[in-house]
Amino acid sequence: MTADDLSAPLGQHRAARRRRGLPIALSYAAIALLALFPAVFVLWALVGEDPFGGEPKVAVAIDLRAAPGGNKSDASAGGQAATGSQSPGSEPAAAARSPPANETPAALAAAAATRTVTIIDGKTGARQEVAIPVPAPSSTAAAPGSIAGAADPTPSDQRFVEMTAHGPIPKIADDGARPADAFARPVKPLPGKPDAPRIALIVGGLGISASATAEAITKLPGAVTLALMPYGANVERLAAQARAAGHEILLQVPMEPFGYPDNDPGPQTLLTSLTPEQNLERLHWLMGRFQGYVGVADAMGARFTASEQAFAPVLRETAKRGLIYVDDGSNPRSVAGRIAGANSLPFAKADLVLDTVPTAGEIDHALGRLEMAARERGLAVGVSSALPVAIEHIAKWAKAAESRGLLLVPISAAAAKAKQS
Repeated sequence: MTADDLSAPLGQHRAARRRRGLPIALSYAAIALLALFPAVFVLWALVGEDPFGGEPKVAVAIDLRAAPGGNKSDASAGGQAATGSQSPGSEPAAAARSPPANETPAALAAAAATRTVTIIDGKTGARQEVAIPVPAPSSTAAAPGSIAGAADPTPSDQRFVEMTAHGPIPKIADDGARPADAFARPVKPLPGKPDAPRIALIVGGLGISASATAEAITKLPGAVTLALMPYGANVERLAAQARAAGHEILLQVPMEPFGYPDNDPGPQTLLTSLTPEQNLERLHWLMGRFQGYVGVADAMGARFTASEQAFAPVLRETAKRGLIYVDDGSNPRSVAGRIAGANSLPFAKADLVLDTVPTAGEIDHALGRLEMAARERGLAVGVSSALPVAIEHIAKWAKAAESRGLLLVPISAAAAKAKQS
């Protein structure tokens, strides 16, 4: 460094130094390009034609309607293309007399039960053949009125269905057949005891908890009627499973109790403050939650079932739909019996609530009292909630009922007998 450098005024050579660097405009352009790159990448990721980012994928059309004995599957056709067509001069009759091993009835049935999909690895190009099982047609469906096993509605069941804005609801068929009769379970009398005392048991509050409903379906005998609330996410599937296991099912309709709305049965509750048209609109919504039930039962409803003005239109609609009505017997002021009689509505009323005190000992005592009532009158109806202790003791009692000369019947049999008496 020289003396001139120390004594020279500052800032005189600044322009020369600036000229030695990049031009300002060029620097800004480089910064703009660097900022534009991530923006372009993000835009390409959002609107690009391949949202899977190059991951290996395959799209396969599978015809699930193919049946054994029909046209050969795509896999079979592919096999024929690989082996070549029939050579000239060959005899189709000879081939028919000696079918190849892969065209035997067993092989054809196995091929019809699966479909083959080729998966290609996007990186290596490796091919993998995967057999996908084809679901077999359900064999549980049966015509209305048949014995247990009609889990899903068949086309012939549509004669009992009216389509509404709230879904399918029951109706009497054009030939006069009633859903209560079509979906009822047959009663087989005890051998040698045609006049055996009859007991109908109803377990309610199901359909909301899938585990509790499954336990009731599997542990209780088919003659026990299951009542389902209309609110569960899988209530339609659970109702079908209950019917497939041999149970009659009821729709529990929430009705206004005392203390409403603090004491609230749930959405679409029938209320004394609503007009008949509003309550029927709610009833149709409730009826459309699942199908296959023989009738309706009240859920709570002490105030509603005591009001003839509010209750009568609902029971008239129930009769019009070809169903039965079951009163749980918890409200001594219920007018259900009088309204049902005036409208030729098959009606049953519970004689005893089995789990008022939900302990093992009290439930057993209640079952004993119900048995005594059946022996005295020939028929008795008991209701219970789906508490595990109740299901366990009802199942245990039901296994020994026949050995004591008692006949367990579905609720439709009790309602029919109640109407005749």
